[in-house]
Amino acid sequence: MVRTIGSPSDVVGAGKCVTVLFFRPPDKYARRPQPGVRVCYPTRVPRTFLIDTDTASDDAVALIMALRASHVCVAAITTVAGNVDVQQATRNALYTVGLCGENVPVYVGAEKPLLRTYTNATWFHGRDGLGDHNYPVPRRSPEEFHAVDAIIETVEANPGLVLVTLGPLTNVALALAKKPAIAAKVGRCVVMGGAPCCEGNVTPAAEYNIWVDPEAARIVMLSGFPVELIGWQLSRAEAVINQTDIELIQGFGSKLGRFAIECNSHARHAYKVQTGEDGICLPDPVAMCIALDPSVGTEWSEHHVDVETQSELTRGMTVVDRLDVAADDRNRTVWAPALHTERKTKVCWRIDTKRWKEALFLALR
Repeated sequence: MVRTIGSPSDVVGAGKCVTVLFFRPPDKYARRPQPGVRVCYPTRVPRTFLIDTDTASDDAVALIMALRASHVCVAAITTVAGNVDVQQATRNALYTVGLCGENVPVYVGAEKPLLRTYTNATWFHGRDGLGDHNYPVPRRSPEEFHAVDAIIETVEANPGLVLVTLGPLTNVALALAKKPAIAAKVGRCVVMGGAPCCEGNVTPAAEYNIWVDPEAARIVMLSGFPVELIGWQLSRAEAVINQTDIELIQGFGSKLGRFAIECNSHARHAYKVQTGEDGICLPDPVAMCIALDPSVGTEWSEHHVDVETQSELTRGMTVVDRLDVAADDRNRTVWAPALHTERKTKVCWRIDTKRWKEALFLALR
């Protein structure tokens, strides 16, 4: 199911209307979906989100934040191999959607990177991606339509939507290869990924989402998408959910709060081993928070960004032209692909950690 937001002039009574579009099975599917039922919202029309995810523990919390946001309509969730294999990521997404009492369609996507050997992150998130707590099998099944086609159709049905990517960019790159024109129809493309001008979390140079499929990441960065890069470093230090924060969330007594803390138990231990910092580091929810409210990002700048695909030493490094020297004579040749893109990447360098945590607490109450 893909939901299309109606125009501001579409009013029924005191509310706004949306058109709900349903995907037909692939063998009967027409290229463009046909309008289905119309639904009247009593308040202002919500923004439309499309979320691509390799659903593990922090992804699940990010999904909760989006699904609980009253001003957002999540049109579709697509899954990709990353933290866990794509089938497990799909089960985790369906479980989280069900936990929130929602009925958002979930589509299965790419099982492996474009060119690289697939490497998961179960060492960090647990074998099932949710800390190995044996959560029940979700009641719902994924849609039959492939995630790549779902991305294309959702974007075309909802021009100006917000695309939020929480995992490797394989699905998005494949969608761009199939339909390059979608790049111009996305309002914002919020990418949780990269380690701009700092150390990575899977190698000294790279963050996991970009490292797993650097070719896909490079395609997206050079596509003309309106990318907002939310690096993993924004979720560290003061942004980490510390013991006081954890006790506050547990004190809510809500099922979503309990789940958010419990499913990140394995990740909390792994993060302390990795960095020495104690607490729950939540890169994907930080990115989702900024997708929901860009003003949480307090320091931004626009630059050309390229992704390293040739060197094994720096594979997946997000190289940011922070000093704007890419066009200099000595750099112009190697930076030519990035210089020829239609727009620069917006890079977030700093967030308001107080407001980030308040947004998280509100979603988990």
